[in-house]
Amino acid sequence: MKDIITIDGPSGAGKSTVSRLLAKRLGYSYLDTGAIYRAVAWKVNEENIDPDDGEGLKKILEAINITFNGDRIIVNGTDVSQHIRTSEIGELSSKVSAKPIVREHLYTMQREIGLKGKVVIEGRDTGTVIFPEAENKFFLDASFEERGRRRYKELKAQGAETTLKDTINDIKNRDNRDSTRQSAPLKRTHDMVYIDTSSLTVEEVISKIMDSLKTLTKFKSFGNV
Repeated sequence: MKDIITIDGPSGAGKSTVSRLLAKRLGYSYLDTGAIYRAVAWKVNEENIDPDDGEGLKKILEAINITFNGDRIIVNGTDVSQHIRTSEIGELSSKVSAKPIVREHLYTMQREIGLKGKVVIEGRDTGTVIFPEAENKFFLDASFEERGRRRYKELKAQGAETTLKDTINDIKNRDNRDSTRQSAPLKRTHDMVYIDTSSLTVEEVISKIMDSLKTLTKFKSFGNV
């Protein structure tokens, strides 16, 4: 599976920005698996369902229809692209995505999209669970402080009331939840290329990924795009 590139890592490591630009650089499609879980979390919130309510989650999963239109994500006909990016939905998404019933339901959707080929897929289990057989797998990381600073900047731009200290603590809590959950925990495996993005620009990260791609010499021609 040389034409599937997986990029995993914790919140604030730069996965989304890097993955989106890398896909554009290569002429690939881009799949943000985190947005899919956020979409489910948004619906859970809209229906006022407790994330621990297994039956409630099952009903939502059976009725939900998630589609993409470019960078837009549509849930049952409603464009939720902006709504799913709030800190509230992000926190709820972390809780909802830890539920095995949710991950099992969305696994097939993600596999079907990825198997079309020529895709950059990013999330927290794309290289361990969704496409463990992919030959090009990456793990992006950064310090708590740097990831907190990036997330804090995003939240302030959205008008959220928070502090840098609280944002860093939220990231630490989410890391713990994502890495210790029973179903598909966030983890780095030996066959992933590890990149610490703390002091790197987006372009520097993309360059490192491009240089590390296996047996994809045809990609090198995209280097100056």
